[in-house]
Amino acid sequence: MFANIVLQFFLKGGPVMWPILICAIVGVAVVGERAFWWWRESRRRDPQKMEQLLAALENADVAAARQIAAGSEDPIIRVIRHGLDHLGHAHGSLLGALQLAAGIELKRAGRFLTVMDTLVTLAPLLGLLGTVTGLMRAFLNIGSAELSVVGVTGGIGEALIATACGLGIAIFSLVPFNYFSAKVTQLQFDLETAATNVEVLGGGGKTGDTVHLHKPEAPGQATSH
Repeated sequence: MFANIVLQFFLKGGPVMWPILICAIVGVAVVGERAFWWWRESRRRDPQKMEQLLAALENADVAAARQIAAGSEDPIIRVIRHGLDHLGHAHGSLLGALQLAAGIELKRAGRFLTVMDTLVTLAPLLGLLGTVTGLMRAFLNIGSAELSVVGVTGGIGEALIATACGLGIAIFSLVPFNYFSAKVTQLQFDLETAATNVEVLGGGGKTGDTVHLHKPEAPGQATSH
């Protein structure tokens, strides 16, 4: 019964409902994938091991720090472990290793944000297109020799259905997009803090410069894992 009602509304929305349907499917898939990914990453975070790792570095025990970091699935500890592998080399080597590893983590975290950002913009435009085509259909019926009330109301209904669906998809995508963007920003801050700690502690406090990482920005904010 409910499926029949949905199907009727879909058909009454006109041909523009097909690209809107594709946007809806993509939106649900992306939001579901990103929600699962962040849930999995949250379970991998290990603050206790992170404290042990920083304590070992503070005591200049690099061997113990490497042993603690080995095999960890925490993204921040993975970055530190990558940096520890280059500890003792030139300063630029350590800094470059930290930035490279952090960039990979940020790229994974920002995956599909470009798709969500596109859906937020594209879905309402498709709805607007449906509004235009629906009103055109209604006015064509008004201008015909025999005025068809069904034809006019059908065109207006097509316009309203397409607009509502486009806006609904945009709203559905906008909230998760902002949430996941905030999560990426927080991860970037955590990685910068960890990288700076490694540089200071591992370098014997010789430098106090903050390690700056570059987060994928909104329209190009994504990809990988």
